[in-house]
Amino acid sequence: MSSWEGITEFVAVSETGSFTAAAQRLGTSIAHISRRVKEREQRMNTRLLDRTTRKVSLTEEGQVFYQHCRQILDAINTAENALADLQTSPTGILRMTAPVSFGEKYIAPLVNDFALLHPKLRIDLTLSNQRLDLMDEGLDLAVRLGPLEDARLIARRLAERTPRVCASPEYLQRFGTPHTLSELNDHNCLLGTLDYWRFNESGRARSIRVSGSLRCNNGPSLVNAALKGLGLIQLPDYYLSAALRQKQLMAVLQTYTPEREGIWALYPPTRRLSPKVRLLVHHLEMHVPKLLDVSR
Repeated sequence: MSSWEGITEFVAVSETGSFTAAAQRLGTSIAHISRRVKEREQRMNTRLLDRTTRKVSLTEEGQVFYQHCRQILDAINTAENALADLQTSPTGILRMTAPVSFGEKYIAPLVNDFALLHPKLRIDLTLSNQRLDLMDEGLDLAVRLGPLEDARLIARRLAERTPRVCASPEYLQRFGTPHTLSELNDHNCLLGTLDYWRFNESGRARSIRVSGSLRCNNGPSLVNAALKGLGLIQLPDYYLSAALRQKQLMAVLQTYTPEREGIWALYPPTRRLSPKVRLLVHHLEMHVPKLLDVSR
C-alpha cells in the first residue's frame, strides 16, 4: 500500500459521515471505501473512525489526521486548478445546482449554451429547491435566490429581483383591490413554498402570513392560476413582466413593494481558482440580467 492510498476515501467518509455517502461522492462502491479506510488504519496502526450501525464519527486521532489530509487535498486541488489555467478550454466535470423553476427557465438554457462553447467540459446540473450543501455534496457552484445563509461560500451577484403582488383584472373586479396589508385577510392569496409574503412598510421589512385555496412550488403555475382569476400572487418580477405589460395581470400594494433581492452564484473557497467555475460564473453574469430584463 502506497503512502497516499486511502486518503481520499478517508476524507470523503469524514466529511459525509457515512461510507454510503462517501461512495456516492467518489463514484465507487461502499466495499471499496471500507477496504481502503481499513487498510489505511492498519498501515498506521491507529483507529481513525468510530463505526456504529447508525453513524460514523472521527476518533481523536482521526480528527488530527483529517485536518492534515484536508490541507493536502486542498493544496492538490489548487495545483490542479493552476495547471488548468494554462489550458485554453476547461475540462473535467463541473457539478452545480439551481432552484427548479428558475433553473428550468433561465439557468439550464444558459448552461447549455456554455456547454456548446466548451465541449471538453462535462456538466452535472441538479435542479432542486433544497439548499444542498456544496462542500458535503462535492458541488462546484450553486445559483441561489434571495438572502444568503452560508457565510462559508464566496458569493457573486448575478442579478436582482423584486417580489410583486398582482391579480387578474377579473379577480380585482369581483373581490376588490387591496390598498393596505391588513386587507390581505379578505383575499385568496395563492401560496408558493412559504406561508408568508414579504413587504416594506415605512422603510421596514415586514412579513405577513397569508392563506388561500391553492399552494404550488412552481412560479409559472402560480402565474397561470392568477391569470385564471383564482386569487392574488406574490412572485419575482421576471415571472410577471409579460403579463403585466399586456395588462393580463395588475400590480397591487405597490407602496409596500419590498427591497430588491440578490440572485447569486455561490462557490466554495477551494474552487475559487478553478477556470471552469470562473468562466461559467462570468457567462451567467453576462446573460442572466438580459433574460430578467423586465423593462422590455
